[in-house]
Amino acid sequence: MKLLSFTTREGAEAVGVLTADGIRVLTDTPEAQSVRELSPMRRLLKQTGGDISRIQNGLSDYSRTDIEEVVLNVPVPDPTKIIGAPVNYADHQNEMKQDLNIRSLGVFLKAPSSLLPAGGTIQLPYFDRQVDQEGELAVVIGKRASHVAPEKASNFVAGFAALLDITMRGREDRSTRKSFDTFTPMGPWLVTPDEVGATENLELRCAVNNTLRQDARVGDLMWGVTELISYVSSIMVLYPGDIIATGTPAGVGPLLDGDNVSLEITGLGRLEVNVTSSGAVECPTSGGGEWLPSRD
Repeated sequence: MKLLSFTTREGAEAVGVLTADGIRVLTDTPEAQSVRELSPMRRLLKQTGGDISRIQNGLSDYSRTDIEEVVLNVPVPDPTKIIGAPVNYADHQNEMKQDLNIRSLGVFLKAPSSLLPAGGTIQLPYFDRQVDQEGELAVVIGKRASHVAPEKASNFVAGFAALLDITMRGREDRSTRKSFDTFTPMGPWLVTPDEVGATENLELRCAVNNTLRQDARVGDLMWGVTELISYVSSIMVLYPGDIIATGTPAGVGPLLDGDNVSLEITGLGRLEVNVTSSGAVECPTSGGGEWLPSRD
């Protein structure tokens, strides 16, 4: 199933299932409604215990709306955390001339406030720093996970989505360079594991202005989905709705004002966003070095 978070014309936040005849708008149970501070998607995860596919029967009983009638939000607008996997493809390690990869670097955190829905606009913060696109597969956690064994990790996945880990190059900490507002586009929807199948078979393609930059198999990840969930859950408790960005392959490159970025992953839809430098200022930190905005 394809799950969407959206805002209705009346301004209400909702969650629904994308079907052949439009969106079926899901209604909350009294239990889920009692947790009003959570987004509708996280309330749904609470209601289903992370197994969203179990609501598939009876979808025709829910009210219907057209996708053109709503404004899409990030699939999970309010995760407690976004975890990133640095240098998790060998070809990306080579292009960045990195001595280290995920096996020695571990993971990093991105600010949840950096999330951006499909159709949004990436804001370049500085005119004197290079900012690159990084296309990635995102994993959304369905239920509380702590010290999960790799062979059981798939039981904790609510679904998958396309994600862009927008990154300012430089010597600042990764969490700083990747946490600017709008630096984590994600969407357009969340797809349940039963529809995705084996993640190692997925193909990832990212383009800027319709020019293909990244073309890779998710199966080439150094640490795959189950290894990442197991490792991360050994460090920190994962909660329903938390997001793991699994890493980017080779082909990252600079973004400039007016660019259009698109990311497609097999079966997950097309994530498309624009780029602006309006309001950009001089960077106040000195970590830029040779990283200047340019495109060969």
